[in-house]
Parts: sequence; structure tokens; C-alpha cells
Amino acid sequence: MPEQAGDASLVRRSLVAFGRFWWDFLVGDTPELFVGMLVVVGVVVLLVHLGARDAAIGVAPALVIALLVGSSLRGRQGA
Repeated sequence: MPEQAGDASLVRRSLVAFGRFWWDFLVGDTPELFVGMLVVVGVVVLLVHLGARDAAIGVAPALVIALLVGSSLRGRQGA
């Protein structure tokens, strides 16, 4: 039985490490960019779902540019 407890502990530690890696990779130092990209993807998916595929193609780059400009301006204020 002790081996199963060790195996469970190893699996748990591996899952926690995997989750921390992805959190650090995706969120990193700027959680607002991660949330902003989720919003951009959500808006594009919603537009495509509503049948406005052409609008989604135009809106996606505009939203990404707005997100990056806003993030850059916010970063300059802190510097």
C-alpha cells in the first residue's frame, strides 16, 4: 500500500507542476493581457457564431492592436 501513496503523491506533484507551468506561461507578469486575449477570442467566437464571420475577421486584429496599445501605454505609465 505505501507504494500507491507515493505514486499518488508523485502524480499530484506532477499535476501541480504542470498547472504552475501553464499559469506562468500564459499569465506570467501581465494577467491583463491574458484576460484581454480571452475577451478577444470570446468576441470573435461570438461574432462567428452569430454569422458575422466577415466582421470577426476585421474586428479581431483591431481588438488585438487596441489591447497591445493599451498595455504599452499602461506599461509606460508605470516606468
